[in-house]
Amino acid sequence: MNSAYESEYRQLGLRIAYYRKLRGLTQEQLAEKVDRTPAFIGHVEAPNIKKAVSLDTLFQIASVLDVPAYKFLQFDE
Repeated sequence: MNSAYESEYRQLGLRIAYYRKLRGLTQEQLAEKVDRTPAFIGHVEAPNIKKAVSLDTLFQIASVLDVPAYKFLQFDE
């Protein structure tokens, strides 16, 4: 992960967590639906851990959470 985008990755993780909770899913449930480990989802959502996400994984998460993928990429400046 490029550290120049640290803020964007943090915001991405927080958005994933927000929509996951809005849908009433646990990290474990989301992980199972996108074929990842709960630890992976936890690392993506944690604001203090730098974890990159592939576009394939982002699209899977967006599909499971029924959120357009672009919503995860609208960053605050």
